[in-house]
Amino acid sequence: MAGWPPVLQASDQIMQLQKLVNMFGGDLQRRYGEKVHKLTLHGGFSCPNRDGTLGRGGCTFCNVASFADEAQQYRSISDQLAYQASRVNRARRYLAYFQAYTSTFAEVEVLRAMYQEAIGQADIVGLCVGTRPDCVPDSVLGLLSDYREQGYEVWLELGLQSAQDKTLHRINRGHTFACYQEATRRARARGIKVCTHLIVGLPGEQRQHCLETLQKVVDTGVDGIKLHPLHIVTGSIMAKAWLAGRLQAISLDEYTQAAGEMIRATPVDVVYHRISASARRPTLLAPLWCENRWTGMVALDAWLREHGVQGAALGQPWRLP
Repeated sequence: MAGWPPVLQASDQIMQLQKLVNMFGGDLQRRYGEKVHKLTLHGGFSCPNRDGTLGRGGCTFCNVASFADEAQQYRSISDQLAYQASRVNRARRYLAYFQAYTSTFAEVEVLRAMYQEAIGQADIVGLCVGTRPDCVPDSVLGLLSDYREQGYEVWLELGLQSAQDKTLHRINRGHTFACYQEATRRARARGIKVCTHLIVGLPGEQRQHCLETLQKVVDTGVDGIKLHPLHIVTGSIMAKAWLAGRLQAISLDEYTQAAGEMIRATPVDVVYHRISASARRPTLLAPLWCENRWTGMVALDAWLREHGVQGAALGQPWRLP
């Protein structure tokens, strides 16, 4: 993207974005008085959209190896946390993030044992649990609510990707937007914070579809958002379409404009957990600009400085407290 500045040091880049977007890291630091870092965990869960419980084949964009370390699932939760913490030198307190596959897809007592092992570590202040909207029964919400009532930070991270039912069907998501709405309302009624994952660049969607999705998510009620550019990764169904020339990867310009407009249209009390994402080759096939985790963030930094910060489109722009 012409005109955007060179990549800054990581710490400088994060500090710059805090002035433009209500970012999760800054939100945590303000509330806890120090840095709090997320440690990713692999609970060895499956996915009901893969094993036949709800569907077969999984989402067309999915290859979990693109975002999770599969070898980690053979370690205990405690060992994973210790290993992940050893790689972080920026924080002393952590959130345990159950990331891979569907981290509520098990009996409640199994989940309780895993979650308890995580929060039993002295430096863990809470849980982030990634899952699907159709895999959050009341029993699981009750368990998460118990931890919240004990004073732990609790986030339910729901993979929605799009509020367009046609898109959800096209990517074999296996649920509707109404399913997401129902799960979100039940979770927030118990005081559980919801972070919604959205993908920009899905087949058949334009910038306006992304803005419509954002509006529907905000209207439903949401506490946090994660934005991801569509990654085309090896092992996914989309990879076959891309290799055959039937699918085009999103460009940096396209992502920056769509994500930037979504951020400008987001109320300032909604926390952005992520505004871009990366993957590594050879797993990543396209777009190759996603190989560098800072490329999208730097481009968005420049775009937001020119066009307005989070909430600017609503007449209530973000101001760093």
